[in-house]
Amino acid sequence: MEAFPVPLKIIMEAVKHFINAIASPKILFNIVFLFYLIVFPPFKFFQRIHDALGIDRLWTKRGGIFIFSLMFLAFAFGLTDANFRLIVLKPDNVPIVALLFLVVFFLWFAMTQAKENDEAIAKGDKPKEYADSREKVLVFPDLVYIEFLCLIFVAVLLAVWAIGLPAPLEQPANPTVSPNPSKAPWYFLGLQEMLVYFDPWIAGVVLPTAILLGLMCIPYIDKNRKGLGYYTYQDRKMAINTFMFFWLVLWMFLIFIGTFLRGPNWSFFGPFEYWDHNKLEVLNNINLSQYVFMIWLKQGMPSNILLREAPGFLVLAVYFGLLPAIFAKTIFKDLYQRIGGIRYSIFVVFLLMALALPIKMYLRWLFNIKYIIAIPEFFFNI
Repeated sequence: MEAFPVPLKIIMEAVKHFINAIASPKILFNIVFLFYLIVFPPFKFFQRIHDALGIDRLWTKRGGIFIFSLMFLAFAFGLTDANFRLIVLKPDNVPIVALLFLVVFFLWFAMTQAKENDEAIAKGDKPKEYADSREKVLVFPDLVYIEFLCLIFVAVLLAVWAIGLPAPLEQPANPTVSPNPSKAPWYFLGLQEMLVYFDPWIAGVVLPTAILLGLMCIPYIDKNRKGLGYYTYQDRKMAINTFMFFWLVLWMFLIFIGTFLRGPNWSFFGPFEYWDHNKLEVLNNINLSQYVFMIWLKQGMPSNILLREAPGFLVLAVYFGLLPAIFAKTIFKDLYQRIGGIRYSIFVVFLLMALALPIKMYLRWLFNIKYIIAIPEFFFNI
């Protein structure tokens, strides 16, 4: 006897095929980025969409019930598929599944408190944290008691986890057989995914350093003194929107892609798609200089390195030299006037470096462009 009636099974298969289709990074990244722009609107246009859709209703108890009910239903639906179970129930990936649920929970929890404080401030009241600051909480027994209970809970959780979930131990190392796919630990999967689009010195050093420094600089760039000591969104929009872009759109997305959608031969697979080791994607990647001289101008490549890579250097000059000035006069005009030239320059340089990642992803997906500047003679590729 089949587990599901035939019509229901057909519908479920159609839903799985649809999810596999939109799970392609070319589509999924657009969905994630659009979700970010609507939920954390950086511009007035997206703020109007945010208000029209009533996104603030998500930051309530009912909103939380709706979010997690939807997530658990989607997860339960996925568990009906054998290929999905092989991916998410793999011992290495179970913590990442838990991580996704925890990320959503703490995001909802923080934004809910921020919404409550914003509403209280709008009414002329003080934030909840200021009202609670008058209470005296003793280290012993209050704090020690809570920490002790947490210690017991975590110890029980780890014991049950160790007993119920087999350790992901593999066969002894064999130099003649390489794992396929060969993946880094989850906290390095974002870097491993960046290696697809950048040279190691950029993906492993420059971009991670820029992201970390950019996050560290947020409190110093945003000199707004509001929002100190309490949760708020309206008073710290710039800082929160910037952090969410670095954290959710870039880092968490790359970890998700590397964990669940990268399969054998580092090819993309949908969450309900069988990981076929014989699947090979045809990649005809070319450099920007080849695109300009060989395809557009229909001529051979210049022998002089500087002339050959002149289009790439011109693109970078416009990107880092001209765009900051254009943004200061247009979309970031208010921000430029509020934080000043020095802070704005630091902010926009870090932002452009972070935006280089999705831009390079789009260039690879749409035009098969591998490098903007390719000078392999000196191991300098961007």
